[in-house]
Amino acid sequence: MSYVLLCAGFLAAAVVVALVVRRRDRMPSAASLLIAAAALVVLTAVFDNLMIAVGLFDYSSAHISGIRIGEAPLEDFAYPLAAVILLPALWSRLRRERADDR
Repeated sequence: MSYVLLCAGFLAAAVVVALVVRRRDRMPSAASLLIAAAALVVLTAVFDNLMIAVGLFDYSSAHISGIRIGEAPLEDFAYPLAAVILLPALWSRLRRERADDR
């Protein structure tokens, strides 16, 4: 399985959960999610490039798209985006369930 398909699966699952939660619960504003996404993408770019540059890990060219931002493959940026989509949705849902239990 290629890294692109793996990342697409993570992103698709995050989007599905977020869409389900959004229909039921109040989600954070789009502006706050964009700020969080920008911060995580920048941090991913910096630290992935540093870790790859010093040789902590590398990616097989056979399993990635070949598009890189510096040394980091483009697919590495799917995880912070999935986190920005999924974690606020879960937080909103769990907060509502906890409020309903009281």
